[in-house]
Amino acid sequence: MNDIRRTILWVIFGFSLVMLWDQWQVYNGRKATFFPGPTPTVVQPQGPTGAASVPSSVPAAASSVAGAEQIAGAVPAQATPVTAPTVARERVEVQTDVFKLTFDTEGGSLVKAEMLKHADMADKNQNFILFDDSKDRVYLAQSGLIAGAGGPALPTHKSVMTLAPGERSLKEGSQNLELRFESAAVGGVQLVKTYTLTRGSYVVAVKHEVVNVGASAVAPQLYLQLVRDGNKPPGESSFYFTFTGPAVYTDAQKYQKVEFSDIEKGKVDIEKSAQNGYVAMVQHYFASAWLLADGIQRDLFMRKVDTNLYSVGMIAPLESIAPGARKTVVTTLYAGPQEEKILEALTPGLELVKDYGWLTILAKPLYWLLDKLHSFISNWGWSIVALVLLLKAAFYWLNAKAYSSMAKMKAVNPRIMEMRERLKDNPQQMQQEMMRIYREEKVNPMGGCFPIMIQIPVFIALYWVLLASVEMRNAPWIGWIHDLSSPDPFYILPIVMTLTTVLQTSLNPAPPDPLQAKMMWFMPLAFSVMFFFFPAGLVLYWITNNVLSIAQQWVINTRMGVPPKFHLPKF
Repeated sequence: MNDIRRTILWVIFGFSLVMLWDQWQVYNGRKATFFPGPTPTVVQPQGPTGAASVPSSVPAAASSVAGAEQIAGAVPAQATPVTAPTVARERVEVQTDVFKLTFDTEGGSLVKAEMLKHADMADKNQNFILFDDSKDRVYLAQSGLIAGAGGPALPTHKSVMTLAPGERSLKEGSQNLELRFESAAVGGVQLVKTYTLTRGSYVVAVKHEVVNVGASAVAPQLYLQLVRDGNKPPGESSFYFTFTGPAVYTDAQKYQKVEFSDIEKGKVDIEKSAQNGYVAMVQHYFASAWLLADGIQRDLFMRKVDTNLYSVGMIAPLESIAPGARKTVVTTLYAGPQEEKILEALTPGLELVKDYGWLTILAKPLYWLLDKLHSFISNWGWSIVALVLLLKAAFYWLNAKAYSSMAKMKAVNPRIMEMRERLKDNPQQMQQEMMRIYREEKVNPMGGCFPIMIQIPVFIALYWVLLASVEMRNAPWIGWIHDLSSPDPFYILPIVMTLTTVLQTSLNPAPPDPLQAKMMWFMPLAFSVMFFFFPAGLVLYWITNNVLSIAQQWVINTRMGVPPKFHLPKF
């Protein structure tokens, strides 16, 4: 039974390592070794991939899901060509206290978003850039109009617009900054976009005014889309996996994310029509999303736009607009960090872009508690320590039961070793004798396993909380740790982590089988190597957990007459 308990524990440990290895393989564009699934398309930039890589065509007619799939695709043969613009295309830069945005008068699209309060991971002297339209990256927010089947061409994200005069930076004392883009009349329709930026906010209100300047009624459709390349964001680690790609949310189907590789293969299975929800592009720590008010019918789509270029968006049919009349649709564009409280306040389900996976039900209360601790402590590093301390206190009696069982196992281990050596040629009698010793000493070989296994989901959930929380990004702890989301620059924390792992392993009863005894040391040490590349906040969490576990196990062993002895394995 002792062997069985050890085997279960190392199977769990080994399975974790296998999954980490598979994610590393998938991240680097290769097929998973042990659990093969869709291999993501990771296309390295080949020459300029900026604005020139975005198809110059405009969306085709779309009045249904089938039409939605044509968004940003080829211009239908029957569509009337858009007349060449009479105004020069230009790019304009505006700035608030939280970000610097670049707009293109071609479509009034947002083509660059620089986060002024978030440093770049590779170069701390530079600001992080979310949206971009450069030779290396494409990530844009676009909107425009399309007509029904066979209808005329309308103003799209390719129509050159005129920017109204006004302020280009948020002045001291001002709360809002507006930018107004006006298109020329196309197909008897004029589109006016007004962006409203607010102090201290990553939320952009985008008002779309559709003006019928023609002689007959029109019923256009408004589309909103996010377009980006399929590459991993710069600076992403190869040692842990975070999702990058499009997502949609509706009340009916909830949160649905799709890998770029599935879009490439045409395996998109999302809700196609709804009257609520949002579309988003997600990456580690940051997200962008288009939001429409609930009650407005919209078609949702994800599709491949071009080589290594993908889009997610929605299309909202508008009511018929009489000649001389106008229709106004207020939309919201979010572009910023995945801060749960802000996202929750915007619309239901938007906080799910901060993806905890299947452990969300545990991770959300853990994040809430971590945030509350930070409100008192004002340091994310010490807040992590305090949270682990609270969790260990909550699980104190479970851990005590597990460590007591381990202490009993360690106490009888000499008898088991002697018996195994004596009966090594009679496995059946050896097993019977082992069970007799366990009964006499009232030892349950599984007693140290189940209490620990019950806690595993909680601590895995906390792992994902720390990995996904943007608050850890560039957050200092003490001394040399200036960023809890980056690896320790001097590897001090990983070395301490390895030492605590060795000490904790030495406190556990050694397996009778020599091979198992060697594996008992090898697996934790191999696992510790990965922590040299993990964010400092995660390593701090594991160190704290190890130290508290060692302290409790040390006390229990001493009380039960099994003095802790530090020993190294014999290889």
